[in-house]
Amino acid sequence: MVTLAEVARHAGVSASTVSYVLSGRRPISDATRERVRASIEELGYQPHAGARALASSRSRIIALMVPLRTDMYVPVMLEIAVAVATTARAHGYDVLLLTGEEGPSALRRVTGSGLAEAVILMDIHLDDDRLPVLRAAGPPAVLVGTPSDPTGLNCVDLDFTAAGALCVEHLAGLGHREIAVIGEAPGVYARHTGFAERTLRGLRDRAAELGVRLLHRPCEGGHDAVAGVLARIFDERPDVSAFVVQNETAVEPLLALLRRSGRAVPEDVSVIAVCPDQIATQASVAVSSVAIPAQELGRRAVERLVARLARPDGTDAEGVELLVPELTVRDSSGPPPRRGPGD
Repeated sequence: MVTLAEVARHAGVSASTVSYVLSGRRPISDATRERVRASIEELGYQPHAGARALASSRSRIIALMVPLRTDMYVPVMLEIAVAVATTARAHGYDVLLLTGEEGPSALRRVTGSGLAEAVILMDIHLDDDRLPVLRAAGPPAVLVGTPSDPTGLNCVDLDFTAAGALCVEHLAGLGHREIAVIGEAPGVYARHTGFAERTLRGLRDRAAELGVRLLHRPCEGGHDAVAGVLARIFDERPDVSAFVVQNETAVEPLLALLRRSGRAVPEDVSVIAVCPDQIATQASVAVSSVAIPAQELGRRAVERLVARLARPDGTDAEGVELLVPELTVRDSSGPPPRRGPGD
């Protein structure tokens, strides 16, 4: 393994000069800096991460807290995580992935040890129990999600309230007046997970404004669970002519069950989803959808955090950034069926 002293000899400078080039703690002439960097590149020198962190008081590590729960759609979470890791590396940071459900204790452990100098939190609840740790002189942080009170926090999120409203507006514009929502698993709502609660709020508020009747039913996902929820919906509201789905694992089972019951999509029933484009486009009927911009959320979270780290006092680095939802109309949504005088 190449040592710092060997780099110094190769570049014809002192070991302290190499150290200053690496840390940036003292001004070094451009010519000397380039000579040292050329030697580092030629020799393949890799600074010791622990020693570098001690010298600079910076670990160059971002902790990413992404609890992988069984009732969440993990591929979307991992897509955000990959975007975080890729963007962080482009800015010279590595990512420490925390997938457990330890909450505040994990946050205290990682940041208190100095292992990570900043943190990105995912799976945000409206009253998230990790937030008091951040507010009590916690580390620089960005939330991928929005709590009920984002005061003093740095957040990036899809505007899920607007996404829900957009779904209702699209279906109401087509003439639908009875809409059912197949939602996330019950546990997601029990935890008051931000994205699910905000989507439901947008759906309900816009439906009330437009005079649309809305029925919401949580669903575990999978064929059997969707079959039970679908039967319950048609039993309670037989005139439902459109579905909004916010549950990735329920999209294809719903289409299959509607087809099996003799209901054509979209001639008899319309379906719209809040889901990744890949799920919408690869379904048995191409589904009209509001996309989840997973990669964009991960990228922007890192960029906001890097901007925060560049300002130790945190000025101009707080607040909520909401991405505007976009609806793509595909084959699954159309006008409701015409009913005869006796229907």
